[in-house]
Amino acid sequence: MNIETEILYQEDVALLEESTDLRNLIVYNDDVNTFDHVIATLIKVCGHSAEQAEQCTLLIHYKGKCTVKVGSYEELAGMCTALHDKDLSANIE
Repeated sequence: MNIETEILYQEDVALLEESTDLRNLIVYNDDVNTFDHVIATLIKVCGHSAEQAEQCTLLIHYKGKCTVKVGSYEELAGMCTALHDKDLSANIE
């Protein structure tokens, strides 16, 4: 590899590493919140469609957790806080 090719390769790798720093916003099951509350919250906070929110809620209930959104930490932090404000157990991983 010549120097110019090596520099371009390193720039491409740096760009790829920067763009793949995605995190998961995960909501966990609890024994407190109703299906309707979780569905309404996912629609309002995460921008889910009614069908998507219902499917995520079923996964949360039967599997114990569900990734409800994928994005950068900065994109998900506000959503995670809003989910906590609605008494849902959520985390960014």
